[in-house]
Amino acid sequence: MRTLISTAFISLDGVVEAPGGEPGYRNSGWTFKGIEFLPEAFDIKGREQEEATAMLMGRTSYEAFSPVWPDMEDFAGYKAMPKYVVSTTLTEDDLVTHWGETTILRSLDEVAALKETEGGPIIVHGSAALNQSLSDAGLIDRYHLLVFPLLLGAGKRLFSATDKDTQKLKLIEHEAYANGLQKNVFDVVR
Repeated sequence: MRTLISTAFISLDGVVEAPGGEPGYRNSGWTFKGIEFLPEAFDIKGREQEEATAMLMGRTSYEAFSPVWPDMEDFAGYKAMPKYVVSTTLTEDDLVTHWGETTILRSLDEVAALKETEGGPIIVHGSAALNQSLSDAGLIDRYHLLVFPLLLGAGKRLFSATDKDTQKLKLIEHEAYANGLQKNVFDVVR
């Protein structure tokens, strides 16, 4: 069974919306405002590209990433790997042609089936609503969280407010950086 890894830039109060400067959001670009850039705090991002064998996203994140990421040197590792987009509305005609193999999945059942295939880890980027649905369905195996020392108050959150049983996590890797960022890697305990 393949490991499904959710990776996120997240504020201390759980907001994941528009970390990189996506237009139209209240706190857009919060990861780069007033926080000293320390390359070592972002080492996990390079490691994710080396370890992942596929990428999963929701429609909104796909529509934000696909015009930009294929030509970015920082994300070159993702260009060749298979991508999966969970959407009930996207069509094949909506997919970009210069970002490698992309498959549209129509349901969480199809994501569960993908996890049952042969291969290595699948990384989930962005996709707040998809992350909430995947978590609620018990499909996420690991979280890679880069926690920023900010309270944003409003915005899309990584975790849903669904009333469900407690889900235990096991901290398997962590580090704090001089700029206040924290790396926390958690495995979901089953």
